Amino acid sequence: MRWQLAPVDSGKVGRLAESAGVSPLTARLLTLRGIESAEEADGFLHPRLSHLHNPYRMADMPAAVERLRRAIARKEKILIYGDYDVDGTMAVVVLLTALDALGANVEAYVPHRLADGYGMRVSQIERAGAEGFRVVLSVDTGIREHAEISRARELGIDCIVTDHHLPERTLPLACAILNPRRNDCAYPEKNLSGVGVAFKLAQAMLGERLSERQVESYLKVVAIGTVADVVPLTGENRVIASFGLHGLAQPSQAGLEALLNVAGLLGRSVSAGDVAFRIAPRLNAAGRMEDAREVINLFRAENAEEARRIAERLDELNHERQRVEDLILRDIIAQMERDREKAQRYSLVFGGPGWHRGVIGIVAQRVVERYYRPTLVVGIEDGSAQGSGRSVANFHLLEALTECRDLFERFGGHAQAAGFTMPAARLKELEERFEHCARSRLRSADLEPLLKLDAELDMAEIDWDLYQELKQLEPFGAGNPTPVFLMRDLRVVLPPRIVGEKHLKIRVARNGRCLDAIGWGKADRAREAPEGQAIDVAFTLGENTYQGAASMQMVLRDFRPARDRGEPTTAQR
Repeated sequence: MRWQLAPVDSGKVGRLAESAGVSPLTARLLTLRGIESAEEADGFLHPRLSHLHNPYRMADMPAAVERLRRAIARKEKILIYGDYDVDGTMAVVVLLTALDALGANVEAYVPHRLADGYGMRVSQIERAGAEGFRVVLSVDTGIREHAEISRARELGIDCIVTDHHLPERTLPLACAILNPRRNDCAYPEKNLSGVGVAFKLAQAMLGERLSERQVESYLKVVAIGTVADVVPLTGENRVIASFGLHGLAQPSQAGLEALLNVAGLLGRSVSAGDVAFRIAPRLNAAGRMEDAREVINLFRAENAEEARRIAERLDELNHERQRVEDLILRDIIAQMERDREKAQRYSLVFGGPGWHRGVIGIVAQRVVERYYRPTLVVGIEDGSAQGSGRSVANFHLLEALTECRDLFERFGGHAQAAGFTMPAARLKELEERFEHCARSRLRSADLEPLLKLDAELDMAEIDWDLYQELKQLEPFGAGNPTPVFLMRDLRVVLPPRIVGEKHLKIRVARNGRCLDAIGWGKADRAREAPEGQAIDVAFTLGENTYQGAASMQMVLRDFRPARDRGEPTTAQR
């Protein structure tokens, strides 16, 4: 991993520190995040509900609201057409709740990942028509579903699309299309998640009925989908995440309380990392392993016992998901060890019969983390291949798949993640063409992950005041990463320990001061940190609570011998 100390204009840092009344370190971190004025700093450090944009600034919002209100007045049947990931299911929950509150005759359909695949289907549109639905409201899908929406028009069904994926040049012929990524949409926040777009529709529909307290209640659910979908936690998304995560400390709905309980988070403050690594996996497990409808049932549960039963089932499914995922990953690692030529490739494609299609996306991400190559992982069954891809910086995955579009029956996604179905017989051709795309877009240096360091610190600067200062920048996530710091010439003062089989714990010291450091998943690097070794470390600052006592600790991103002065590259500070 290459280290690079992020360049920053020291003049801008000084001016921001003075005008915003913040420390030089906070000013540096804000400047690195594109914030240069005191007004911007205040908005970033103190998000307010008033920072939420007027939903009617979104193209087609008046048409969408008018059609739904007309359907409610006429008691027409409305079908919410969902998606099975966390973003999609949270969007369903938001709109079901809002439309129920307005007295709508509404139902929801969530496709089955394995039986139905991603996106809308003509067969389901025809079923909706046969059952008398007059409005189909899509969430987190629909922006590229031309055939399905055209079929709905033929059947006299009005489609309202709420989506956040990149549209094609031509939009489907829907009654209304809510998507801030439309070229003709002036909505200020282009990076809303699918549930974020759904919330804006709910906000417009409910209007003055929506009290500030109710907004905060909705944002608990919206924040889960927003964080899980890895959209940038800046702008309006930062407001959503800030208020939503804060509200999760006091769940008022039985399903949410049961979910937090099985995740070990009930009664605690909840971070974006907690959502990403403890809440979202349990919600995703339903759609990956069985049926995402269980997530809807959880959030609609009417009593604590029903909610507890569903939450415990989601927890069981998550453990099963982890087991299946590990089996596939071990298979891929074995393939890499057998075929040394793959290590020279700019991309990786793996396929296996019977690989569970519900987990291949997570496996692809883990392969990228291990080998740092654009990766496609494909499950093969009955001559059909269903794949999921994850990418690296500087490689737009959807653009690469678009160059291979003649191979696919269906495909979609964005720069960092995508999915597709295709005939299994053409998988080798995909591997060759995908490699060609990777080599035409990437340089060899792009295949080394770059770790950007925000600032260099001294051991004497690490204290609780600094930790609290950094917490002002939360929630951390895409677009606002946890600050990573550099500290040089630390001495390992105790033998390294392995914690929980996978994790490395060391104790480091400098100038008579000691601090514990934890390296998640770094147990295999214990030999690189023997007692007495001098190391440079790249780390984030975290808190460890043991037997009720809290202490600060370094969370290791990387470390190396202190004598290795080839990195990090330096920049103006």
